[in-house]
Amino acid sequence: MTKLFLYARKSTDVEDKQVLSIDAQINELREFAAREKIIIADELIEKQSAKTPGRPIFNAMLERIEAGETQGILAWHPDRLARNSVDGGRIIYMLDTNKIKTLKFPRSWFENTPQGKLMLHNDFGFSKYFVDSLSENTKRGLREKVRRGEFPCLAPLGYLNDYRTKRIIVDRERAPLVKEAFTRYASGEVTLDDLRHFFANQNVHSRHGKLLSRGGVTKILSNPIYYGHFRYAGEVYEGAHEAIISKQLFDQAQAVLKSRYKWSPNHTPVKPKPFLGLLHCATCGGAITAEVQKGHTYYRCTKKSRSTVWCLQPYVREEDLNKEISDLLKPYSLRADWAEEMLARVKEEKQRGAQSARHLADQKRGEIEKINLRLQTLLDSFLDGMIDRETYVAEKAKGMSQKKSLEDQSNALLKGRADWLEPFQKWILTAKNAGEIAVSGSLQEKRVLAQEVFGSNLVLDCKKARGYCLKPWSLLLVTSQTGGVVPTTGLEPAKNI
Repeated sequence: MTKLFLYARKSTDVEDKQVLSIDAQINELREFAAREKIIIADELIEKQSAKTPGRPIFNAMLERIEAGETQGILAWHPDRLARNSVDGGRIIYMLDTNKIKTLKFPRSWFENTPQGKLMLHNDFGFSKYFVDSLSENTKRGLREKVRRGEFPCLAPLGYLNDYRTKRIIVDRERAPLVKEAFTRYASGEVTLDDLRHFFANQNVHSRHGKLLSRGGVTKILSNPIYYGHFRYAGEVYEGAHEAIISKQLFDQAQAVLKSRYKWSPNHTPVKPKPFLGLLHCATCGGAITAEVQKGHTYYRCTKKSRSTVWCLQPYVREEDLNKEISDLLKPYSLRADWAEEMLARVKEEKQRGAQSARHLADQKRGEIEKINLRLQTLLDSFLDGMIDRETYVAEKAKGMSQKKSLEDQSNALLKGRADWLEPFQKWILTAKNAGEIAVSGSLQEKRVLAQEVFGSNLVLDCKKARGYCLKPWSLLLVTSQTGGVVPTTGLEPAKNI
């Protein structure tokens, strides 16, 4: 009687989903072995693709056959043994050298003769052709999806794969988290570690249930898919999916990423001191540092200025400095009725500027068309072999980025948001809330407001903070007697108040 190894394999790849399951193969092979009076020396089961060499169970089986344990192999079909030229050639060579004496297949005829080996070679060839053709067809389908602007991969955080339409859609639950992460990081006030804990607090973890890595957060912040493009095979394409953030916010986050040094694993997070970097020493011009002593935070001159040998400026407690900053900010408050009137004027100016905005938007669209022509010329040059792939990919990414920025600018103009009015409107709202921030705002809010009002003009002198404000804050002249605003020509509303 013939003694053979029973070998059953099922691939995890897509092309093998139609193949019988492992249990079905084994049952059929056992029945076939009983009918043909074949002794099964061992049942070997493998769940791995045969597209490439390197299957451990298969290789061990051939080694055992070479050692003389059995005369050959019992399998459902030749494609269970090999779908690549290396493994197929190895089996045929072992037949040539008589190390494998026979192969048995319920669904394929084989005899160890020249004609039988020819048929076996054809079966292996057809199996390899099937895999190669399927791979090429799959790649062609993916390229077509990319040309249509459809992201062909697993959806990143903030998106979901819609298996009905084969596209990605916005995850309404997690997309706001991604947008907030970009907004926080673009402000420059948080670190990658802060975002890791932010995501963890929102139940967003790695696949292993741990905190997202710093590299993982950086990958999120660097992914163009969130503003409407996507990267595939090293190139950037224009996507048909809904964007989560604007291109402007994405660029701001990239600027922060680029400006920061690499995080050190030995770094110990320190609670930030809100007034650091806000003031400098009135005597020597040196920086103001902070230190914690006996549970209190103190600010003092670093005394490292080369222009002054001795600096005798005393330290000041954070609570006292907070009061000084509050007193400095109180005068710079815009009356609520004035603010409302000025905001109404801004609204009217936006409406008047809508026509001009449409004209500018048309100009932007003209520039976009020029970029489209440059991109087409760039593609033609690449296809004609005039430029290499590396140059093509780099220039294409640059052109796509410029195009997206122009599209965002055009869309903003069409919505009637004149660029020069936005900062003014923001200033009105800030000035309106300045009094409330000065009295009851947090230390961080006071710091932000003080930077807007005074810039780098604040000094610390004998435990007192002083400085002069920037424009247009200098227009808000507050009298200590009335607490009101002294009207300045060109600023006050036209009607009598």
